[in-house]
Amino acid sequence: MEKALTKVESIKAGSFWLTKKAKQEFSNISEDFSTFSNTVEEKAKWVFNKLKGKPLKSLPVLLQEYNLPPGLFPINATSYEYDESKSKLTVYLPAACEVSFKDSSTIRYAPRVKGILMRGKLTGIEGMKTKVLVWAKVTTVGVEGHKSDKVSFTAGVKKSRPKDAYDVPQVAIRIKEF
Repeated sequence: MEKALTKVESIKAGSFWLTKKAKQEFSNISEDFSTFSNTVEEKAKWVFNKLKGKPLKSLPVLLQEYNLPPGLFPINATSYEYDESKSKLTVYLPAACEVSFKDSSTIRYAPRVKGILMRGKLTGIEGMKTKVLVWAKVTTVGVEGHKSDKVSFTAGVKKSRPKDAYDVPQVAIRIKEF
């Protein structure tokens, strides 16, 4: 009798564990499906706008509209995606590269740079580094006001640089690793 009760208890525990595991798997599958669905939706909007003939602004023009210097990204950026509803900007480059600017600063770019584009700043940046003493990840690029002649880069510390150094997109040099 005791063996039968033990077996029943182990079956209950096993079925509880199985149910819990199944719920986790269904949750993971639904999250994956939701992510896939959002990606497909964004790509479909892009294709639809292309087919409609809705012209895509150049990246420097988009940056200027948001009061950022037009030369923030290299001229050899292959394309970009901007989701206005989420303010997400993704810039694609042919490979990891770096640009030296006329103020003697250097910025490195990963093949894909992502961030949140808002008026006067690009935040939450992934894929951009600058040399302070060592290469440091840039998290924010901002311009204080519309008339400001400085652009600030936050890479651990906030460093202001002359805005005119970033007025013209530069040609990037390919590097081996970001």
